[in-house]
Amino acid sequence: MGTFRKILANLAKSRGGNATLLMAVGMPALIGGAGLATDFSQYYLWKRELQHAVDQAAIAGAFALASDREALYDDRALQEFSANMGVTEDFAGDPTVQLADYGGGTGNSVVVRISATRRLPFSSFLTDSPLLVEAAAQATWRKGDSFAACVKALSEDGTGISVDNGAKVNAKCGLAALSCRKHKVTDEIGTGYAIEIAENAEVDVNSITACGDIKAPDGLPVTPGVSGLVDEYKDLPTPQPEDTTKRSLDCSTGKNKTANPVPGVYSGFVAKCQVTMKPGTYVIDGGVLDLSTNYPITGTGVMFILKNGAQLKLGGTGNTGNLVESPISLTPMTSSQFLTTPNEPYADRYAGVLIFEDKNSKIGGENQKHVINGNTKGAIEGLIYTPANTIRINGGAQVSGNCLLISASRVEVGGGAELSTFCPTDESLSGGYVKGGVRLVA
Repeated sequence: MGTFRKILANLAKSRGGNATLLMAVGMPALIGGAGLATDFSQYYLWKRELQHAVDQAAIAGAFALASDREALYDDRALQEFSANMGVTEDFAGDPTVQLADYGGGTGNSVVVRISATRRLPFSSFLTDSPLLVEAAAQATWRKGDSFAACVKALSEDGTGISVDNGAKVNAKCGLAALSCRKHKVTDEIGTGYAIEIAENAEVDVNSITACGDIKAPDGLPVTPGVSGLVDEYKDLPTPQPEDTTKRSLDCSTGKNKTANPVPGVYSGFVAKCQVTMKPGTYVIDGGVLDLSTNYPITGTGVMFILKNGAQLKLGGTGNTGNLVESPISLTPMTSSQFLTTPNEPYADRYAGVLIFEDKNSKIGGENQKHVINGNTKGAIEGLIYTPANTIRINGGAQVSGNCLLISASRVEVGGGAELSTFCPTDESLSGGYVKGGVRLVA
């Protein structure tokens, strides 16, 4: 017994074989950890491959829609998915491709989903079931577009264009404002918009664009936040008179007599009789350019140049004629009519401009606006360009033209006023643009 006890005591003190015992105990954990790491790496590789494929598929489908190839968007998505498959191509099937709403839009994104099953070498040994691998991606798009405008506000702040209740604007070629004014509400007090159109105004246009925000009745084609809105004539110098002779409009021979003014420099130009103008440039150096429809006013191939605070008034001021239905008819000069004049170097750019206001010509007094009054009935062609002052079209005014363009610091259309212009898009002013693009959002 003593010998046996001694053997047991020596065995208890022995450390030989501990490593083998610990390895035997830890081997399952070691093998399991290695197996799980291998399985996780394999899963991550499959998942990443699938995710990359659906990402590219969604982007390809969105690009097809942004490029007006709507019928091909799902084919393009599937084509791109197949082209990006690698290690998963032997077990992944075809993905689903669907249109979805995003960011308040309707059907403006492409969603691609894929699921696949594959047995992993270690996990499937334990669970006896394959692993499910899923991936999804969503890409939204916006079509690029450019806009035209035949009524344009040049001020870069405040409200550029306002259309009051009861006003009628028929300008398919569009409205645009350079103002970047954003609407904000602070303590329930809201600031304004770059363009404001009243709920009861009648507006028929193809586009309404602005750098800033737009307030308009539902259903109108508004696009805020556009880029590229510029004043096309900002760098153009004020035209020079072709004849510097100081003249005056003489209607003193009788209220129904005819005046036949010629180009020159006028300190005010108030029509109190029937007026038929000779072609050329008319510099209005201060005073008022008042072309009332109380008398027939005809000017074919003319340009008015407003300087030193000259104010434009169509109708109403100081005229006492009784030819109420006598319309105004004005057309601008062509480029050939500027040849051999001081304005020849800019002939092509001056062509089509009916009224050109000097950029420093601020109207004095409280009412610092050009006005088109209620008794104005006429057909006016060409561009009215007043970068220094607002144009106000008052109630009752009926202004129309096959291609009338208005580019002013601000434009106000009062209740009851009617403004119509049917200028083709390619002859209109620029209304800015929005860039097209595709973005992966999920």
